[in-house]
Amino acid sequence: ASSPDEEWPEAEKAEKLARGAALKWASGVFYRPEKLEGLGHYRRRETQRNSSIQSRLKSTVQSYLEGVSAGLEQLRSAAQEVQSVCQDLGAARWALLDSADHFQGLQQMRELMEEHVQLASVVQVLPQIFSVHEVFSHILQLLHGQHLLEAHVELMVVEQLRDDILSQLHRRGLSSAQATVLSYFSGLQELNESLAKQLWDIVGSSLRLVREDPILFVTAVRIIEREEKIDDTLLLEATFLPPGRPKGWRQKFFQVLQDTITGGRFHAPHMDAEGPGLAKHLAALQRDIVSELCVVKDLMVQCVPAHYNILSVCTATYHQALTSHLQEILREDLDKQGLFLLLEWALRVYHSPEMMAHPDLLPEVDVSALDPLMSSELVDQTERRYVMKVKASVFEWMQRTLEVEFKEWFREEEPETDHQGFFQSALPAIVMQMLNENIQVASLITNSLQQKIYNMALEELEAFLGRLREALVQCGKEHQQDRAVPKYYISYLLAVLNNNLTLSNSVSSLHPDTACREVPASLQAALDRMQKKATQLLLEELLLDLQPLCLQLPSRKWLSGSQLVGSMCEVIDKYAKDFSRVRKPLFTLLLAESELLVASQYLRALLQRKMVCKSREERGQLCHRLLQDATQLRELFCGLGLDRSQQSLEAVFALRELICLKDPALLSLEVLGFITKYPDVSDEHISTLLDIRGDVSKEVRHVVLEMMAQHPQVLPEGYRPIFSTILVPVPELPFCLRKGKCA
Repeated sequence: ASSPDEEWPEAEKAEKLARGAALKWASGVFYRPEKLEGLGHYRRRETQRNSSIQSRLKSTVQSYLEGVSAGLEQLRSAAQEVQSVCQDLGAARWALLDSADHFQGLQQMRELMEEHVQLASVVQVLPQIFSVHEVFSHILQLLHGQHLLEAHVELMVVEQLRDDILSQLHRRGLSSAQATVLSYFSGLQELNESLAKQLWDIVGSSLRLVREDPILFVTAVRIIEREEKIDDTLLLEATFLPPGRPKGWRQKFFQVLQDTITGGRFHAPHMDAEGPGLAKHLAALQRDIVSELCVVKDLMVQCVPAHYNILSVCTATYHQALTSHLQEILREDLDKQGLFLLLEWALRVYHSPEMMAHPDLLPEVDVSALDPLMSSELVDQTERRYVMKVKASVFEWMQRTLEVEFKEWFREEEPETDHQGFFQSALPAIVMQMLNENIQVASLITNSLQQKIYNMALEELEAFLGRLREALVQCGKEHQQDRAVPKYYISYLLAVLNNNLTLSNSVSSLHPDTACREVPASLQAALDRMQKKATQLLLEELLLDLQPLCLQLPSRKWLSGSQLVGSMCEVIDKYAKDFSRVRKPLFTLLLAESELLVASQYLRALLQRKMVCKSREERGQLCHRLLQDATQLRELFCGLGLDRSQQSLEAVFALRELICLKDPALLSLEVLGFITKYPDVSDEHISTLLDIRGDVSKEVRHVVLEMMAQHPQVLPEGYRPIFSTILVPVPELPFCLRKGKCA
């Protein structure tokens, strides 16, 4: 046997620790000699404490042993009871085995009892089953008399009877019996169909009935809600679903109501989709929709359950039907009036107080949460179609205006004048009014449409100016063939210039944004080309009258003091009087161009028909004539209102200084100043001038031309060329025959 210390090593360890702690304490307490006197007292106290601890330990151990003894006694008693129960269970098992045959008899009795209960229930419903066909007839009579609630009650009773029988047969798995029952109750389907037909007829006439006979409509809604509750109950049970269930009459109610709303007016036969026909159709839609939504809001809402949201449903139905209907109309080839009506109706009228924002509909009716009646893509596509139609119309009107204008040019009377006496025609007013009206009309729809029409208007105006310019060229060609046709050719050219200025000043007013009045560069270029062509034709007329006089320059007769320049001044003055019939900026332009033409023709005649001075006296005579002519012409143009700074006749004065120079050796410096002032002068021009002097040696000529080569000139910006348009004749070379002398 093992020792207690080996069995309880913890106890040994605890004892050692306790002894060590006691020794440590004792050594500390009795270290001093005076403390040894209390040793006896301490020994007695510790002896009492040990006795107390031992007594408590004994008591605890005794209590524990008593509990263990009681537990063992209970375990012995439980073991005896379990053994007794096992014996009883064994006996019961043998007893059950002996009674198995008796239980089979009880099962048969239970089945007989169930059959008896079923037969009893069948016996109870036999009177109802036998009276089914009689009930069918009565229900049919009630339906014919529109006693719908009573008919529906009896119909539900018969359906419940049928469903109970079918449910029992379903649980027993008697499918063949189910077919027999369904055949027996086959009249139920016909009655349901008859009742449903009357209900849908009522729903189809709901907008009229809620005003005339709301009771009938409310009856239909009550029946539909009864059937909906039966459907919900059967679907929740999910054990047996009778034939014809779920009926879904509430869903059918909304479908019939939506078909009623959309069928009558949105699926109508083909209508006149243009002009007045479309306007009447849209007006009828507007009137009917507002009226019917008011009926729904004020009357129908009170006849149906709140969860139907009948007003929202009807509003959405009208909205969707209109969306599809407008798309259907847009598939047709509408004219510009039809497209405008459709855009105006969909984008403005539909949301206005005249329709969906009508005071009688607010605030319950709100279409802002629905999709747009026309999508942004469809609006853009329709706007482009409208712009194309308007463009074709504008082109046609402008072409007619151009044809009328062209015919007026050949009239036997002068063009019209304004209150200031300036020539004009109705063309600018017609064109601008036409374009402005289309832009303003487009502003009633959307800003994007207005911008599209504005861009189209500028494009058409630019194209029109091109065609007008071509017509002007054609008129000029006919006038070249016979200067008597048109009779008032110059007057109408002046009217064209005034019209062009009016158009140029009016174009900026077309812009939708008053803060942005800039004319596009391409259109401004077309206006400038038109003005340039009319000015060119006028100058050609002036040139035709001046050429016979210029052909006499220079000549000995002219040099001796003829009235040639005086005749030129008379021609110029005559044209200046005609030019006074145009507005001031154009008058100044024509004067400046005429003066440039006169100066260039005068210089051309002087340079192309070389007149060589044979003596100093002739040079002096030539200089005197040049001075008189240039002064006379300059004073004429100054008197007409053209400032000297704008005149090109100064070139004649400068050229005269070259000819009047007495010392040819100074010509290089004089020519340098001349070419600096007139950089478009060429070597040929200077060489011709030196020839006219008649006293320039080859050496001086060489020095002058060398100086020009060393000082090439660049045309400054804004410089008006005068010499570059004058071609001087090529010097004639000596012509020699073979074996002969040169001429």
